[in-house]
Amino acid sequence: MQLLSAVTCGGGGTRCAPSPSLPEASRRGALWAVWSLLAPSSGGRERSGTASPSVSCRAVGDPGSMALSGPEVEKQVPAEPRPGRKLQSWWSLVFCLCFYGFMAQMRPGESFITPYLLGPEKNFTETQVTNEITPVLSYSYLAVLVPTFLLTDYLRYKPVLQLQGLSYVSVWLLLLFGTSVLHMQFMEFFFSIAVAARIAYSSYIFSLVPPACYQRVAGYSRASVLLGVFTSSVLGQLLVTMGRVPFSTLNYISLAFLTFSLVLTLFLKRPKRSLFFNRGAPACAGASPSELGPMNLDQVQPTGGKPGRPPASWRDSALAHMLRELGHTARLPQLRLWSLWWVFNSAGYYLIVYYVHILWNVVNPTTDTTRVYNGGADAASTLLGAITSFAAGFVKIRWVPWAKLIIAVVTALQAGLIFLMYKTSNIWLCYSAFALFRGSYQFLVPIATFQIASSLSQELRALVFGVNTFLATVLKTAITLVVSDKRGLGLPVHSQFLIYFVYFLVLFVAYVLAALLAGLRHFRQGRHQPLPPAQELMSPVQEQAAQDGPAPEDVMCRPALLACGRPDS
Repeated sequence: MQLLSAVTCGGGGTRCAPSPSLPEASRRGALWAVWSLLAPSSGGRERSGTASPSVSCRAVGDPGSMALSGPEVEKQVPAEPRPGRKLQSWWSLVFCLCFYGFMAQMRPGESFITPYLLGPEKNFTETQVTNEITPVLSYSYLAVLVPTFLLTDYLRYKPVLQLQGLSYVSVWLLLLFGTSVLHMQFMEFFFSIAVAARIAYSSYIFSLVPPACYQRVAGYSRASVLLGVFTSSVLGQLLVTMGRVPFSTLNYISLAFLTFSLVLTLFLKRPKRSLFFNRGAPACAGASPSELGPMNLDQVQPTGGKPGRPPASWRDSALAHMLRELGHTARLPQLRLWSLWWVFNSAGYYLIVYYVHILWNVVNPTTDTTRVYNGGADAASTLLGAITSFAAGFVKIRWVPWAKLIIAVVTALQAGLIFLMYKTSNIWLCYSAFALFRGSYQFLVPIATFQIASSLSQELRALVFGVNTFLATVLKTAITLVVSDKRGLGLPVHSQFLIYFVYFLVLFVAYVLAALLAGLRHFRQGRHQPLPPAQELMSPVQEQAAQDGPAPEDVMCRPALLACGRPDS
């Protein structure tokens, strides 16, 4: 990544740190913002459809901020454009896209799909839903994840959003008019396409605005999704409990909302640029300023390379260079720890989310639809997850020595909540345990996001989050094949939750052992110098440097770093 330009900051023009050129920073910022919005939640069929939160950041200049700055000082944020007609048109496009994101989540019947399938209207058996229908979602999502990502960039977002809308409409048409297990398996297939296509929504918005607005529009994008999820769940619960609306009518209402959201995609602007496949010179009259800068992914020059010439071999390509850098950064213990947490805990989390609605139907097998409170449980868990993920940004802890122990404690809590869901016959305890389980997971997601991202460049962030998400999907699919599928063990849902309890218990033991080994190693090394005061989230490199003491060259550059706005370690 040699596209760097020197930056001077502070008095006397002190040379502080390199900064990417603006066009390169635009592309890198978009890459990171996409994965920060999507990766934490990719691959999951949350019945509420919640997108996992991105890292909450305050001003970069705030020493206590969660700013995504790694061991190197990242790009300087360009000045926000002055108000004008073009800026107003950008924000109108952002509003339209966020409105689409809200409407696409308006599926009030989604929280009640399982009781609908098991009820008299469809009359599928619990075994069919658990061991034949639901597992298809994991398999199909694994199959469509990478192709959807590539098509999103190649087709420039809008066609994939239309595909998402068509997939959602197909899901509810099959729910309403399908009569066989095969129909329901196709329903799960179309649902996996719709979930995988969320990357088009997450990345499309960054093609509409200049880089200075990325953080703000990312917040708008996520807020619109969360608001749609919460509104949809509450509306569904009110219609069922107070309006006594049958599940089939609720699904017709969902179909109407989704048809409207599909119509909205016809009016969205199709960008002229994308991150990888469409990087040619845009037409100046039609391209937005965020698209005008060349995105020179393949023009990254290796050491000794000559500008303007393509790489001599694949070893000199941008991807090979990124993989070599990834190999070096993978030696960071904190990066490995949080990546492993991401893979193993995310896989377990989504397995719980997939099957908890079936468990609720087993715990509360009522025929009175007004006494089914799945929508309220989804709304409460969504709200709690948003609160805990926001609160994580204000936790003051020294993560290098304490990360393993904190992960172990949270994992033990999750294991206990799963065991409670397995043992209880009280539906309210089951609802509460799921809400707490979901909240505890969402608490660690922004922490893991920051700890992984803060020690990587923008390109490597996208690569690492993509690899972590893909590995979590592979693991989840393998567990589904062995535990849930009728071709494997084909266990009933209660027995599956016992397996998931054991899974999280094993993770807890592994984290505790890792914490004990780290403590013994620290004790044997005899590091008794006082640790710095607890800070808000710092990168692994910053924390390690704070404990080891500054390097001589860092001491001379520290005033320049502070002048640049980098949080002091």
